[in-house]
Amino acid sequence: MGEHKRRPNGALAKLNEEADLSHAVDTLGGRIHVRWDADAPATAHGQLVYFAEFLATTGVFDHWVSSCPLEYHSGNAPDKRDVLGTLMLGLLAGHRRYAHITALRGDALAAQALGMNKIVSEDALRRIERADIATALDAVCATLPSDGPP
Repeated sequence: MGEHKRRPNGALAKLNEEADLSHAVDTLGGRIHVRWDADAPATAHGQLVYFAEFLATTGVFDHWVSSCPLEYHSGNAPDKRDVLGTLMLGLLAGHRRYAHITALRGDALAAQALGMNKIVSEDALRRIERADIATALDAVCATLPSDGPP
């Protein structure tokens, strides 16, 4: 009865204050503000914004898109950046089938973080020839630094 509730002090108080602040992250699609919510359920794409900031800073994704030899000639064809971005998001999410790409379609923030217009459908990815996908992945491997051991 009437006990005084102690307020956290020191590092715990500072952590609680910082949890309320948002962090500005510069991505390929512009600045995104991130705020952590300790009570919210975890998401598989929670760290994607920080990875997108890395891609924007290093220019790896832009270089991959510009150097990738994929070409589309149809007027209704998706943008090359959207196709490669969807392929990258699917790989990062651990998807092993084209049908799983459908799970990404509602994630507008992921598309914005990579500077994409939209996440393309699984059918758009299926239309790419297997040789073209291998060429696209070889192109991204060529853009990565090779300073480490083989």
